[in-house]
Amino acid sequence: MPKLSDSFVHLGLGATSTPQPPFDGMQWYADYGARVASDGDEGRLVSMGTSTSSWKHWEMHPHGSEVVVCTAGRMTLVQEVDGREQRTVLEVGDYVINPPGVWHTADVDDGEKATALFITSGRGTEHRQR
Repeated sequence: MPKLSDSFVHLGLGATSTPQPPFDGMQWYADYGARVASDGDEGRLVSMGTSTSSWKHWEMHPHGSEVVVCTAGRMTLVQEVDGREQRTVLEVGDYVINPPGVWHTADVDDGEKATALFITSGRGTEHRQR
């Protein structure tokens, strides 16, 4: 049985759901984008990840929103809105939406870990160092 934390799922046109190859690093995202390019902005990536420390980067999805659901632990999602940081604490079952074009990152307290489910409109995603 595949685990979502290892093998993500693409939600595509026509209400399709397609398992993806195991995640193996940042190049995976470029390869994924090429595989699902024909779905355009309507394609969504469903993934799950556990963080044991604060993210080292910011990211932004220019063509669609992203839903982030905390499934274990506690994390603080940080969004950059109008040049200011907005912080939202997420505990199990809480979610937040990252609107298109909003830079965001996450903090996890030292010694803690948090797991989140992500439903992402990823076409054109950008990253920058934190």
